[in-house]
Amino acid sequence: MDAPCRYEIVVKGHLDARWADWLNVLTLIQLPTGETQLVGEFPDQSALHGVLTRIGNLGLTLVRVERKEE
Repeated sequence: MDAPCRYEIVVKGHLDARWADWLNVLTLIQLPTGETQLVGEFPDQSALHGVLTRIGNLGLTLVRVERKEE
């Protein structure tokens, strides 16, 4: 069964903070490496895949997706 879980997603490029709401993430951090870290808690795998689809639709390059343990 799916359970809520926190994920860290890193994409190439810097995203403006206004994208956090649209991507349904809690935190959006511009990294000095030229990447953006998105951190959010997703209620299930479907919600996570929805965010990954939005990232893909924006044409962003996905660098990493990592599940963060509590």
